[in-house]
Amino acid sequence: MKKILTGLIVLSLFISCGKESKPVSGAVVGRMSHAQVDSMLRVNSTKNYTVTERIRLYSELFLNTPYSWHATGDGPYALYESWPLVSLDSTNCMVYCEHVLAMAISDSWDHFFNNLQQIRYQNGIIGMKTRNHYTMADWRLENDWILNDVSAKVGGDYTRKMTRIISHENFFRGKGLSDLRYVKPDRKITVDYVPMEHLADVKENIRNGDIVALLYAHKQNVFSAHMLMIIEKDGKLFFREASTSNYSTFETEFHEWLDWKGGWDRYAGIAFMRVKPQINKPNAVILPHKISDLKD
Repeated sequence: MKKILTGLIVLSLFISCGKESKPVSGAVVGRMSHAQVDSMLRVNSTKNYTVTERIRLYSELFLNTPYSWHATGDGPYALYESWPLVSLDSTNCMVYCEHVLAMAISDSWDHFFNNLQQIRYQNGIIGMKTRNHYTMADWRLENDWILNDVSAKVGGDYTRKMTRIISHENFFRGKGLSDLRYVKPDRKITVDYVPMEHLADVKENIRNGDIVALLYAHKQNVFSAHMLMIIEKDGKLFFREASTSNYSTFETEFHEWLDWKGGWDRYAGIAFMRVKPQINKPNAVILPHKISDLKD
């Protein structure tokens, strides 16, 4: 399987696309034009891969992508954060997960672009106020059409609960917005998570393609400090992430990552999200205009 996936990656880079893409990063995807990405998505959508197998494939393409706080925004016509809606040559932790997930459910560039907006924004409506800024309070809940919260399933008896007060008004004031109409009200939210000290105990319950949130231990107004993906390859689990730890996108073997992060007092544990089994089928793709049906 690994040789097949690698072959398709290499093949996609040499598909004639009318113009060459400019090498802009150390990552494979950063050297691909939009037309090359389109060709790759079309080819891989017919190769009998499940969605989570494509998460493994596409997350590898982003390895070595430079980290940027401003990798994406709400587009050139936005009043605030007018950075691009898509970025292949830089990324950050949430953008990395969003781009990979959108690619994994798409069979063309156009479908990838539109699926990405559905993942990133409430009902795909682009704007500062409708963006899923908070991983657990926005992103997880707004994407329950494609992802299940499996924290309790993974954690079993080790599962713990965390409650926080999330205030969008305070968040947007911090970004300089004075028009606070139509923002979500303050909410008390409780989530399940697996404590850091028990992650090794539940390793057998973790699956390839799980998208995870690393939760703060002591903050009262936010849950998530970081987003990552967990990938299985060669019989081992790896965390893949875009991080300021080295301002790049990289992977770390599961136990090595636990040795690195597991003892940090600032982190309580991890919440797990997983592609729904009815979606995670071979050759499955999601058409953007069908997402409203999935939400219903």
